[in-house]
Amino acid sequence: MMPNDASHKLIPMTDFVIEYYSNEGYADLQTLNLMKNYANFLRHPLTLALFVPVDPNGNVLKEPKNYSSWKSLKHNEVLSDDTPAVSGFEEYNVYKKAEQNCFFEGFKVAYNGYSVVRITASYDESIELSFNKNDSKFQTFTDIESLTVFDEIYLSPTALKMIGIKRK
Repeated sequence: MMPNDASHKLIPMTDFVIEYYSNEGYADLQTLNLMKNYANFLRHPLTLALFVPVDPNGNVLKEPKNYSSWKSLKHNEVLSDDTPAVSGFEEYNVYKKAEQNCFFEGFKVAYNGYSVVRITASYDESIELSFNKNDSKFQTFTDIESLTVFDEIYLSPTALKMIGIKRK
């Protein structure tokens, strides 16, 4: 999946502040709240579930067969807690719900071993992260802010909503 033109990239806090001040010209309460939300977002500890769909135990979910075709159907676009599960499609609904919890777009599992999961960004294979299954931590990176060393990591609609950024 390639991020679209309206995608927002993960950026360092200083860039975020400068960008919003240059657009607004002043700091109103809404802008200050947005900055606070982004700062809290950057401090969020990294988990595998922020990148790829996982089950409640943190195990990577396998994408169901023909999932992208199923997901593209209009009646499957919006999924809420009160959406009835259609018999035979529970696997699709579980996957979609887990996918909606991800903070970052375009990541895929490159390797899923006994003790390590390696993920890469589909839009830039050089962005590679390894997750240790034994201690449930990423090797090298600790929080979202540590990922700002990469030029291109795209935020999902879930992350944007959490920060308070409205998609264009």
